[in-house]
Amino acid sequence: MTVPDTIVLVHGFWVTPRSWEHWITYYEQRGFRVLAPAYPGFEVEVEALNADPTPILELTVPRIVDHLTAVVKQLPAPPIIMGHSAGGAFTQILLDRGLGAAGVALNSAPTEGVRVVPLSQVKSTFPVLKSPGNRHRAVGLSFEEWKYAFTNTFTEEEARALYERYHVPANGGILWGSVLANFQPGHQDTWVDYHNDGRAPLLFISGSEDHIMPPAVQQSNARHYKSDTVTDIKEYAGYAHLLPAQKGWEEVADYALDWALRHARA
Repeated sequence: MTVPDTIVLVHGFWVTPRSWEHWITYYEQRGFRVLAPAYPGFEVEVEALNADPTPILELTVPRIVDHLTAVVKQLPAPPIIMGHSAGGAFTQILLDRGLGAAGVALNSAPTEGVRVVPLSQVKSTFPVLKSPGNRHRAVGLSFEEWKYAFTNTFTEEEARALYERYHVPANGGILWGSVLANFQPGHQDTWVDYHNDGRAPLLFISGSEDHIMPPAVQQSNARHYKSDTVTDIKEYAGYAHLLPAQKGWEEVADYALDWALRHARA
């Protein structure tokens, strides 16, 4: 079997591919080709999206997933796919489509059918869900909202620096849609086949202090999988939602990659 030589990093909401900057360099130094594809319209810098959030308003989950699918399909061999937050849900969808040699979902947003909603998640997403009108808006977080949802274990200085470097608004319609997915008939945008024996192995990584996607969400999501394919979960104590940028992230990056290489399939 050929060992994967490419890693695809999928970002989440309220951030851009810039949030993977440390991991890109780290994995490249280990000899891997690393891609961090932007959502359609997110190819510009953070500052440009904050100045004009029009590309954020034009997003849909199918557009994002189709774009990521095209990126992965053009590669000469199946890559390792890693996704953070909403990118974790997209990673699960890509694996369900038969893509990737292995997948890692870090502090992942849930796929359809995961009904665990901890209070800290409600508080973290309240800036969007407090008003149905936000379904038609790009909704940013204040610094205090960001610190609670993303960087609650960081120092004030670290949290503010990352807010200024990474934060962009999120598409309110997509977030509202994810909330309603379990209450509408038929399969929604984040549906996956939990019985799919053909998908690649999947690892969930969870930060114990994550407010927006707490460990209970990851555990429930992992338990939904009933296939014969490997599905593992690993929890790191003391980590918040913005795990890829928290001090000590190298340990997490090493574990994620080593697990993926051990379990990767042709």
